[in-house]
Amino acid sequence: MSNLENLVAEWLPLPDVASQLEVSIKKVHSLLDERALVEARIGDRKVRAVPAAFIMDGHIVDSLKGTISVLVDAGFSDEELLTWLFTADDSLPGTPMQALREGRKTEIRRRAQALAW
Repeated sequence: MSNLENLVAEWLPLPDVASQLEVSIKKVHSLLDERALVEARIGDRKVRAVPAAFIMDGHIVDSLKGTISVLVDAGFSDEELLTWLFTADDSLPGTPMQALREGRKTEIRRRAQALAW
């Protein structure tokens, strides 16, 4: 099991993402292509999955896509940005992903932008 798999508490295989968002699997693939979501291959079978924390109340967490864009622009790979989002930071407290779920987008984007420098 990769470090990333241990870091993220719960993963949703793509069909489950489609179900939670009430969209087609094709739409989930589009969301991945648009970088609204980021996936990883997890488990022995390397199943494509998305962290469950990315979805809240049947929707993608509002500020996620923009935050992913900032991290990608800073040169982060998918694995690196997932690791950053789910690594606890004592100065927050919690993880950047928890802060995004709590609506603290500005603080997280500022931190993400600082990583580019």
